[in-house]
Amino acid sequence: MKRVLVTMLGLALVTGASVAVGQTGETTRIRGTIEKVDGNTLGVKTRDGRSITLKLDDNYSASAVVKASLSDIKPNSFVGAAASPLPDGSLRALEVHIFSEAQRGTGEGSRDYDLEPKSTMTNGAVAGSVESNDGRTLTITYKGGEKKVLVTPNTPVVSFAPATKDDLKPGAGIVVQAASKIGDGEFKASRFNIGRNGVNPPM
Repeated sequence: MKRVLVTMLGLALVTGASVAVGQTGETTRIRGTIEKVDGNTLGVKTRDGRSITLKLDDNYSASAVVKASLSDIKPNSFVGAAASPLPDGSLRALEVHIFSEAQRGTGEGSRDYDLEPKSTMTNGAVAGSVESNDGRTLTITYKGGEKKVLVTPNTPVVSFAPATKDDLKPGAGIVVQAASKIGDGEFKASRFNIGRNGVNPPM
């Protein structure tokens, strides 16, 4: 790890539900906390309590997840919102991530997601917003449709910055959207998102 990690989100935030871990070669989404760093090999405690080994490709890339706020979401901002359904058919945001302008168009659309049961991920441009006592309802538009998503004052909002080797340390939260299984409790990855300054990647 002698180089600065490159910001390269690509499809890392927009894939659908994880594939169940099984035979070697399958991929899965990994969410957890780094416990140990040994070169390009990480010991990770997953969200469900497993201890796994994550081997990073030599040419891996990563983005640091940094804290943002609802006020950082502007008209036409390109965002991704993981959300759960409300009884009236609208959506309540579980988290919102703000893409950089260079990432505009990444994974545009709405799809099932696995952050919570029945959750979805919607990526698109903010076409409007309405303030209420509950927070702000964003209208997120994408090719072929739109979704209204309620963002409450308690909804985690994050954005992305170039990651560096200093971000890769014990205690940092990590999310890998497409890790490949290479053995019993062993995975490899070429890109991931990592929390900075105590931010736990909410996606």
